[in-house]
Amino acid sequence: MNTFLILAFFLFQAVTPAIVSPGPGAALQGMVTITGTSDAIGFVSYELAFAYPNDPTGTWFLIAQSNQAVQNGILAEWDTTAITDGNYTLRLLVILDNGTSLEVRVPDLRVRNYTPVETPTPGPTRAPATESLPAATPSIPLPTLIPLPANPAVLTASRILSSLGYGAVAAASVLLVLSLYLRLRKSGN
Repeated sequence: MNTFLILAFFLFQAVTPAIVSPGPGAALQGMVTITGTSDAIGFVSYELAFAYPNDPTGTWFLIAQSNQAVQNGILAEWDTTAITDGNYTLRLLVILDNGTSLEVRVPDLRVRNYTPVETPTPGPTRAPATESLPAATPSIPLPTLIPLPANPAVLTASRILSSLGYGAVAAASVLLVLSLYLRLRKSGN
């Protein structure tokens, strides 16, 4: 019985993905080192990405990806000078070998490269970032991509060839008329 409890304790102490730094609400400038853990049971790879908060499209912009697990180390370097100042959400997505993924998000990151960093107002103290991180939870499988409708402005090869043919006939007609005009003018002199 004791062996079972010890085994269960170690199973529940398994490594879970986390972003340690930057923490929620942090003001970011320049090159930002993102630290944390991407390792998990069944690890295949991880992706770090950022998004605009409340973006209805759900678009994530890739910062880095790797198939090497990280435990309490540097996940990526993020050059925040390449994006506009504003608020962003950071996401660590860990892909597992069973086809599922684990996701950790850090909300309310404030990129302030070109605007002043706001002065914090007195208020309740925040818990350390490591304590306020959301727990890794299995995410929903990615949706199937829906193909876009055909572009109505597409030119087919036959339309291009017929346009070339009409252009060649028109050019030949203009040259023929010009040639006849010049001949008649020359014979009239």
